[in-house]
Amino acid sequence: MAGEDAQTMRRTSVGVRVGTVTIGGGAPIVVQSMTNTDTADVKATIAQVAALARAGSELVRVTVNTAEAAQAIPYVRDGLDQIGIHVPLIGDFHYNGHKLLTEYPACAEALAKYRINPGNVGSRSKRDSQFAMMIEVACRNNKPVRIGVNWGSLDAALLTRVMDENARAPHPLPANQVIHRAMVLSALESARQAENLGLPGDHIVLSCKMSGVQDLVAVYRALAAQCHYALHLGLTEAGMGSKGIVASTAALAILLQEGIGETIRVSLTPEPGGDRTQEVVVAQQILQTMGLRSFMPMVVACPGCGRTTSTVFQELAQKIQNYLVEQMSGWRKQYPGVEEMTVAVMGCVVNGPGESKHANVGISLPGTGEHPSAPVYIDGQKDVTLRGERIAEEFQEIVERYVRDHYSTQNTPQPSRQDIR
Repeated sequence: MAGEDAQTMRRTSVGVRVGTVTIGGGAPIVVQSMTNTDTADVKATIAQVAALARAGSELVRVTVNTAEAAQAIPYVRDGLDQIGIHVPLIGDFHYNGHKLLTEYPACAEALAKYRINPGNVGSRSKRDSQFAMMIEVACRNNKPVRIGVNWGSLDAALLTRVMDENARAPHPLPANQVIHRAMVLSALESARQAENLGLPGDHIVLSCKMSGVQDLVAVYRALAAQCHYALHLGLTEAGMGSKGIVASTAALAILLQEGIGETIRVSLTPEPGGDRTQEVVVAQQILQTMGLRSFMPMVVACPGCGRTTSTVFQELAQKIQNYLVEQMSGWRKQYPGVEEMTVAVMGCVVNGPGESKHANVGISLPGTGEHPSAPVYIDGQKDVTLRGERIAEEFQEIVERYVRDHYSTQNTPQPSRQDIR
């Protein structure tokens, strides 16, 4: 299986502890996201962090760009803890991070990790001293740091140096490869500088974010080959809707299949007023469809064709999918392992019985002109045939019973049903 291959091929990385979550070191790949609220608005930020965490984000990053935002961080942390949301918070710093981390120690303490962009910590002579100030705060508070390079804010001095070196080379590289090289150098040189300042290697995560799929793949392949730091993956400025989802999936899937990446974020541009949690769901679906992690039961459903002119199987697939999503918040604790279950909802006799037999629970609904009966299979064996107007309700009951029988810690099996005539 592809997932097994990717798991076997995973690169060896140093594990980084971020609050209660471990990145790398053989730990499962971590899903993270970022708020888009004004962090100084404590109430709104708490609400969005909680929504992201409930959707499955295991780390949540928040913008810390002003004194008001820095002052709000401890209140956000306390407010989340009071409602039982203990997801680690990451502070995203640009330009003035050295001031905010030193002038607001309660902020520095409340955050579980700092994100530093080496391209904008300071210009010329100030760059090293301001970077050092941030690393010293991280050391003092025993906090990990993500050194996050972004091609939209690449260190101009470093890029100029790499371009000059390339111009003098006997065989100069194309412009895009020069940028790739500068990205990797920025990350690695900053990491070495951080270690020289006293930050341990197991407190460092690196990222080199690009907005082009092939650029991202090339940069991370080079970065992974040159270090053992934990790597954060993400296609920056991926875009909106299906474009953003497809681009992120294409880039991340290639790297994850090659064993590269210890934590991921899908950076989707939400529609105005749109649901921020979509990026969490997409990240989870990437990992689950690749067989790298399981987050919730998977519904297998056929696309439909001329044999399935009725919408019955589509409606049932949607109903079951929605039902599983709604139940998972309670099931996750009550029924450990249920996230690995597969449910098949098929629309005709061509692939219906076969796919249903491969699932834990599967139903093969009648296609156009087929006999009006729906055989249900449990773990590969035919269990019951459903007929009549209540097929959807009865199939949902079968799924519920399967969950109780197979994933309950009590594990009290129920007898199989007889065919319903």
